[in-house]
Amino acid sequence: QVQLVESGGGLVQAGGSLRLSCAASGRTFSSYTMGWFRQAPGKEREFVAAINWSGGRTNYADSVKGRFTISRDNAKNTVYLQMSSLKAEDTAVYYCAATGSSIGVRVFEYDYWGQGTQVTVSS
Repeated sequence: QVQLVESGGGLVQAGGSLRLSCAASGRTFSSYTMGWFRQAPGKEREFVAAINWSGGRTNYADSVKGRFTISRDNAKNTVYLQMSSLKAEDTAVYYCAATGSSIGVRVFEYDYWGQGTQVTVSS
């Protein structure tokens, strides 16, 4: 089992930056594919970014490509989401997720979820 705890959310002006962190428990963190999803009010949870176990492969939603960067530090059991050039439409609760499978973009492909962290971008 993996327990995930997100941090780093907050209020930021449009054009600003934030870095989200997701700390994972368990000794097998390095074997998991990690993903970030987000959910805005009244909308479905959507894929943002994912990274494979080694950090050698990543995938991004088109809406964040070039602005967001996912990375991981297996020694610290932590995955990060660096967000830059933030827009009002990036406002959402951001969730960290883990899967024992390869990189996926769908909610059902991930087995473990954090509680989420709120990101609010003011325009």
